[in-house]
Amino acid sequence: MSAPVRVLVCDDQALIRTGLSTIIDAQPDMAVAGECGDGRTAVELAGRLRPDVVVMDVRMPVLDGIEATRLLAGAGVEHPVKVLVVTTFNLDEYVYEALRAGASGFLLKDAPPDRLLHGIRTVATGAALLDPEVTRRLVGHYAARIRPAGGSPQDTPLTPRELEVLRLIADGRSNSEIAAALVISQETVKTFVSRILTKLNLRDRVQAVVYAYRHGLVS
Repeated sequence: MSAPVRVLVCDDQALIRTGLSTIIDAQPDMAVAGECGDGRTAVELAGRLRPDVVVMDVRMPVLDGIEATRLLAGAGVEHPVKVLVVTTFNLDEYVYEALRAGASGFLLKDAPPDRLLHGIRTVATGAALLDPEVTRRLVGHYAARIRPAGGSPQDTPLTPRELEVLRLIADGRSNSEIAAALVISQETVKTFVSRILTKLNLRDRVQAVVYAYRHGLVS
């Protein structure tokens, strides 16, 4: 058997930390490496415990989840840690900044347990996780702030087909949904996604969504 995914749970509410940890520890392929209630401790524990995934709240004392994510997974970090941001949609207006800081994905706190577990497993493999509802509502809500003045779809080096795939990624579509929409195989979708990330020098699908909004490819 492969080693369990080791998860560090970071949330300033003890009840939520306990709930998340209980759900995670009940899985045969996961283990809680540690818990904490503020961003500074999250950074310290991550450096000491080296978890596979950090489940990170956004609003926390001492150091918020955005800055903690930047220190754990941001540009220039020598050994970046995979961070899954779990947020309350109506509360955390700055979750987009967490994505820019290097988070591998995000979920809503009211997501069912199976979605949380799927998210941890997805992020642990090195893939990015985009909750479709958050992608469409939250990122879309801040599109005006994300997109710089003068951004144009003509600035991108992508082919027309790659642009189609990127727009569907930005809409929160999974590979299977993109394949169905474009009537192509999932393997072909994976190839397109890989080309898009390579051409745009992006790390994952989260950064692809941000790129799409910043360059006016979606509205």
